[in-house]
Formats: sequence, C-alpha cells, structure tokens
Amino acid sequence: MSNHIPSIKLVVLGESSVGKSSIVTRYVENTFMNKRDPTIGAELSTKIYSIETHDIKFVIWDTAGQERFHALAPMYYRNALAAMVVFDVTNYNTYEKAKEWIIELKNQASSDIVIVLTGNKIDLQEYLREVSREEAESYAKALNILYMETSAKLSTNIHHIFTEIAKRIPTSYLQLNNNETIRIPLTVKDGNIKKRYKNNNARCNC
Repeated sequence: MSNHIPSIKLVVLGESSVGKSSIVTRYVENTFMNKRDPTIGAELSTKIYSIETHDIKFVIWDTAGQERFHALAPMYYRNALAAMVVFDVTNYNTYEKAKEWIIELKNQASSDIVIVLTGNKIDLQEYLREVSREEAESYAKALNILYMETSAKLSTNIHHIFTEIAKRIPTSYLQLNNNETIRIPLTVKDGNIKKRYKNNNARCNC
C-alpha cells in the first residue's frame, strides 16, 4: 500500500500588496505580519489537511504580484488543480486585475481548474471599501466560480476557503505530480520550516 498523500497544486494570483502571502502564511503557519517584503518570483508552501476520511497535501504557489513577473505565471498555474485569485476590497483596480487573471486562467489553464475569487482585507473599515460583496458575488456566479471574502489579519475565513477548495476537487484528480521543474529562485515553506534555494536550478517536486 502506498504511503503517499495525494496533493492539490494551488496557485495564488493577484496584484502586489493585496495580501496573497499573508493569506498563505496565516493558513500554513498561523502567523501575520503587518509589513512584509514583496514576493520575488514565487514562494512554495505545503500543508497537510485532513478532510473526511483521508489526508491531502496542499502545494501552494504564492506568486509575485509585480507586473514584471506576470510572464512567469503560466509556469505556476500549469497543471494546477485550483487557483485563488486575490484582490483588495478597498482597491477597485486590484479587482479589475483579478478579473483579468480569471480570464487568463479560463483561456490557458486546465478546463477543470477550481477558481476562487477572493476579496481580502475585510477587516478594514467599511467606508474604505470600493468593491461590494454583491458585485463580486454576481461576477463569480456568472462565471460559475466561487467567491469568498477573507481577512488574513483576523484569520477570517482563511481555513474555510481552503476547505471549500478541497471539497471541490474530484477525488480522481488527487494525485502526486513529481515531474515539474521550475528553474527560478524560490522559497519553500513547510509549516514553520523554511528552505531558500539561491541557485537557478531549484527543483520543485509538486
């Protein structure tokens, strides 16, 4: 009997400073930093999650939001089973960019990919909000994708969003993918363990 735990490759996309890394770090390590350095290229995190009768491993690619890294994105969402597209509810421009990411995923990623549009920073005061829940929900419903709102700072819906993603992945798709190589520097985080690869031949078994 194999001891392998089936994995879900999840890519996190969105503009810089919308809180992508904060969502991932809150989920994987249950920590939050008010200020953090921008992601360079991408960071890879993993977390074991128990669902019903079995365990799964989330393999999470947290991608850089800067425009200069956009061309690298297809390397990360290739063969992904799920994508979390994040925007800041207090910044309408990030919502428009999130919609562009969703269109790109619809056109270029797997036709079976589970897409979750994620409105982050709901802990900020309501008068700062530029994207209403109703507008985002309506957009997501029209595309038959999931919409959820989160606060990485307060941990609101952080675990719930990953649970909903796991529930939407067909069991038949849960399999290990050990053949992908990403030839750029990356940071690997597993719980509280970090390993930084400084060469350009870092190999990712995800």
